[in-house]
Formats: sequence, structure tokens, C-alpha cells
Amino acid sequence: MENTSNMIFKRKLPMPDELKKEISLSKEGKEIKAKRDKEIADIFIGKSNKFILIIGPCSADREVSVMDYIHRLVPIQEKVKDRILIIPRIYTGKPRTIGVGYKGMLHQPDPTKDPDMIEGIKAIRSIHKKAIEETGLCPADEMLYPENYEYLSDLLSYIAVGARSVENQEHRLLSSGINVPVGMKNPTSGDLSIMLNSIKAAQNPHTFLYRGWEIESKGNELTHAILRGSVDKFGINHVNYHYEDLIVLYNLYCNNGFKNPSVIIDTNHSNSGKQYLEQIRISKEVLHTINHNSDLHKMIKGLMIESYIEDGCQKIEENIYGKSVTDPCLGWEKTEELIFSIADKL
Repeated sequence: MENTSNMIFKRKLPMPDELKKEISLSKEGKEIKAKRDKEIADIFIGKSNKFILIIGPCSADREVSVMDYIHRLVPIQEKVKDRILIIPRIYTGKPRTIGVGYKGMLHQPDPTKDPDMIEGIKAIRSIHKKAIEETGLCPADEMLYPENYEYLSDLLSYIAVGARSVENQEHRLLSSGINVPVGMKNPTSGDLSIMLNSIKAAQNPHTFLYRGWEIESKGNELTHAILRGSVDKFGINHVNYHYEDLIVLYNLYCNNGFKNPSVIIDTNHSNSGKQYLEQIRISKEVLHTINHNSDLHKMIKGLMIESYIEDGCQKIEENIYGKSVTDPCLGWEKTEELIFSIADKL
């Protein structure tokens, strides 16, 4: 391609249909996902009162340790299956506020090597497929780049739109054409109207351009809110998981014509000030809230928790197995204890 801008067009990527054939989900995997998708949808539409835990590393860095982590979730899911539905976080793209740093498995399937987008796309498809087929748990990922969604559209059971993407028109329109739950985070400013406008847009049908096609979407009634806290103009974190915050959201959300008003509470990011141990206390406070107020209980569908095998985080070159290379996470022992504690309070 002729270079007419400040970009070098290095090589053409494979089409999504090509990769779906090359790295295909088995018949058994498709059956697992269809069953799991229905169970998740039933929670968001109010047919099931199970509590969702979207849990896992801040970002998926290495397939071996991430799969080890997800396998550890399996026996816990079996023990709490009557109260909790676990969705493993396999976040393969990492947004960077100033564009610097590890951008996730999509960019670097090996975080110690140079970016390789073709190998990255194959790696992220492979890890999502393995999670479903090997563990029976169906994954969540963040929709950082809307045009990449088609590479994973048959594998994801939950999608998050991040705080820096929630106002973007393409994220909103594409979400309206997705048939699994899409969580819209409040923006970093904390403006709830932006998040609610995004939900409203995604719940309605649209006509738009996507990957060279004219698309007609039907609207996604499973689109919902994620509260992740905010940062003010002085760089100070403000939480939005307290009882009073949730009452404000309830009044804005449940009385203004939204379908299936639901919220997931993100226990990390600005809600914890990235103090990962605070996720334990925040989780318990949210459980106290839902047990205190039946209206909030109906609206709050679950928690998002950042957790890995080892506590904290590390620099990539430290190469400690199962320790986050991005935001700090709860280690495995604390995670296991927290999940059982949440189950006991439901």
C-alpha cells in the first residue's frame, strides 16, 4: 500500500473467518459456551439470582500461567455453583494512558519480545478457546479495539468497554450488535451520564460501518453499567461503590427506561486506588449493601476482581511466575478465601 501518511503498512492481517477456521472451537466447546451464555444472560435479565464474579489477572501475559490460574478456579466454581457464576478475566489488550508499556498479549504474545500482531491475534484466540474447552469456564475480555472483536466473537461470554473507550461511537454501535453482556465503565471523570448514554445507545438498533460493511444491529438488552471509581482534575481518586453512590445510580438508571438495569462493581482501579488488598474490603461492603437493600440487590449483579497467582505486580524482566506485569492483583490464597467469603454472605 502506498505510504501517504506518517504510517508504515507492514503486512495485511488474516481475516477473522480464516483464523476461526484455523483455531476453531470444538463442538463440545460450542455447547459449553451456549449453555454458559444462557446462564449469564439469565442473571442480567433477572431470571437467576446468582452472583457474578468476573475475576482474573489485570492483563493476560503468558498462556501457561493464565491457564494455570483458570484451572484453579474450576473446583471453586463447582463448590459455589448454587450461588456464584465465575467468568474468568482473560484481558488480552491493555490500554495505556500515555501509550507506553506492555499493551497485552494481542501485541506481544511473549512480553519479553517485540510486538507481533499476527502471532498475537493467534495467541489470544488460542487462549480463549483453551479456557472454554479445558475448564468449561467462558471468558471475559475488554473490547479495546472494536475491529478486533470479530477475531473473538464466537469465544467471549462477557465484554467490557473501558473508561477511556465508553464515549467512543464505534464501541457503542458495535456493542448494539453483540449478543452477550457488554459492561460500560463509567469514564475516568466519573460522569455517570456518559456511561448511561453509552448503555442507552448500545441497547438500541443502529445502522453503521464496520470492517468495510454496512451493518444493521438489533440492540443489545444485556448492556449494563460497571462502576470503577473516578479521578478528579487534581489526580485524586474518588470511589463510587458506597451505598449512597449506588442509590444515586439506581435513581438515574432504574427510573429512566433502561432495559434490565444492572451494574457490576469493579473493586480495583480508582475504587481501590490500585491498592489491590482493598478489593477484599470493597467486596464485603458491596455484599453488605445488597443484603441491606432489596432494590440495590436486584440491580447489583456482581463484582469485577483483579486476581492472579502471586500478590502484587512486577516488572516484566523479573519473570516471576503468575505475578501481574501491569496493575497489582490479589494472590491465589487470598482469592480463594475471598470467593468462599462472598458465597457465605449471599
